[in-house]
Amino acid sequence: MIDYEWRGTFENGELNALHAEGFDHPPLDDDWWGRVTRHSLGWVTARRDDELLGFVNVAWDGAIHAFILDTLVTGTAQRQGVGRRLVATAVDGARAAGCEWLHVDFDDHLKPFYFDSCGFQPTNAGLIAL
Repeated sequence: MIDYEWRGTFENGELNALHAEGFDHPPLDDDWWGRVTRHSLGWVTARRDDELLGFVNVAWDGAIHAFILDTLVTGTAQRQGVGRRLVATAVDGARAAGCEWLHVDFDDHLKPFYFDSCGFQPTNAGLIAL
């Protein structure tokens, strides 16, 4: 059984490892806990027993817009609906906080996940690489 928790606890080391796996880089020593507790509306953890299987961060503008960031699922748990449940729990958390819009951006290969599995609608957006 997998437990999904809005604002679930995690250790920085386990999230750094998950992030490194998901974005294919060496593990870093980032203070994820400090970052999300200071800047995010919330986040969702997915755990089986003590193992962190997935994570998604929900940033916001302090009002009605929230943003999905860093959707991560460990390789052994992919293609089992974990990512979809992470995002659904994030949707519920953002809605409960009074947000009216939930935004996400992603690479092209993730269109089926976000549009078909999670229910996002295509929209125009812009981006400046800094």
